[in-house]
Amino acid sequence: MTAPKSLSRSPLSIVGGTTIVSSLLTVQTPGRGFTDLTADVAKFVRDAGATEGAVTLFVRHTSASLTIQENADPTVLVDLTTALDRLAPENAGWRHDTEGPDDMPAHVKTLLTATSLHIPVLRSELALGTWQAIYLIEHRARAHRREIVLQFVGAIQ
Repeated sequence: MTAPKSLSRSPLSIVGGTTIVSSLLTVQTPGRGFTDLTADVAKFVRDAGATEGAVTLFVRHTSASLTIQENADPTVLVDLTTALDRLAPENAGWRHDTEGPDDMPAHVKTLLTATSLHIPVLRSELALGTWQAIYLIEHRARAHRREIVLQFVGAIQ
């Protein structure tokens, strides 16, 4: 016997005209760790006049990445950093170390995470969950200047 489904869905939202709005976000990181970009991306959506569609983020680097993670408890980010360090430690005998011992581990961490994110925009707001935030993850030990391409595709006001 199949269990009854408990589902609901909002009414359809149909976008007539499609517009593309782009911007380049430059972030100075303090070094290894997470930088919250949520407010910056929300401002981009507001400035674009976005109503319905999606925003894409793309980081233009191979030793930094993007993620959506919990924003309520900062120990989550500490534990995620620990997990990534365990998966790609500096002392693993990497051959590629052109820019130092954190160079190859940074590339591996980027491989394990993401270089782009796609977030729906509904009624002019990012459709993030209650405890979700958008983060740039710096995988290198020293500070870096990182560029993130922001692009909204959809309907504007």
